[in-house]
Amino acid sequence: MSEQFFLGIDLGTSRLKLQVIDGAGGQVAEASEPLRLSIPQPGWAEQDPAEWWAALLSACRTLFVEGNVDPSRIGAIGLSGQMHGAVFLDAGGRVLRPCLIWADARTVEQVA
Repeated sequence: MSEQFFLGIDLGTSRLKLQVIDGAGGQVAEASEPLRLSIPQPGWAEQDPAEWWAALLSACRTLFVEGNVDPSRIGAIGLSGQMHGAVFLDAGGRVLRPCLIWADARTVEQVA
């Protein structure tokens, strides 16, 4: 039986990063995709969750197709993401607007 690997997914503010490690913690492969930050007005900071998903799919293609890692060898997945953010959904679970990410400052008055 082939050794199992572990996949780490990190959704950062500027990049989505993937890393595959072996059981000893050694790096097997990595891939990443840039993410765009939208600042429609001063103090606002937003990202489109659909871009997160597209970045994940693209990075997975790189990792599993071009990086020659067999996805069947992934034994576990760990996920980390940006600090807090607000993704607003409708009753059907569809995204209504861009996510207000951790750097958004438009609620400073309410927080105070």
